[in-house]
Amino acid sequence: MTVLWHFYWPAIAAALVIGIVAGAIGYRRPPESDEEPLPGAKKSRLEHPIWLGFAATLLAVALWHGPLGASGRYATFVEMSARAELVHQGIPSVQARLQRGPLRRTLLLTGPADDFQRSELVRIMGEVPGASSGRWMNPPLGTSAWLPLLAEVGIFAIIPFLLGLLLSYLNELRRRSNAEWRW
Repeated sequence: MTVLWHFYWPAIAAALVIGIVAGAIGYRRPPESDEEPLPGAKKSRLEHPIWLGFAATLLAVALWHGPLGASGRYATFVEMSARAELVHQGIPSVQARLQRGPLRRTLLLTGPADDFQRSELVRIMGEVPGASSGRWMNPPLGTSAWLPLLAEVGIFAIIPFLLGLLLSYLNELRRRSNAEWRW
């Protein structure tokens, strides 16, 4: 997970900030009004700042992953690490590339290798920093059940978003409890 953190920390930090801002806006008390609300007029769930913050978090992660290039940098780093490991193992004719469409953390291996090398390279490629597993392209051995990298990072970003909401909630509780002490 440290390699993921290395490339995606700005998206995670943005999720925390978005959570704090969405919570600060969402947890404020609505202004007291003497007017009766119109019948049938209620606030849509999508207009609530916390839901908008959740959507903004997922959008920030998607932008960082795609157009801002974190996925490309991540893939380059993992593939270079796998290449260095293959050279270290003395099998430079085998090539390793991350599974794409969508990008996953599975290394796909191609090239000439005997049965022993095939089984051991799958195990070794699973230990490359940033890769979750390895498998051979031809013939395909096993399947990849891992989530796409974007989904993994999106799920990972929910945790700091929720932490930001918690911090905002605690701050709002403190503000409400000290409201009577305004001089």
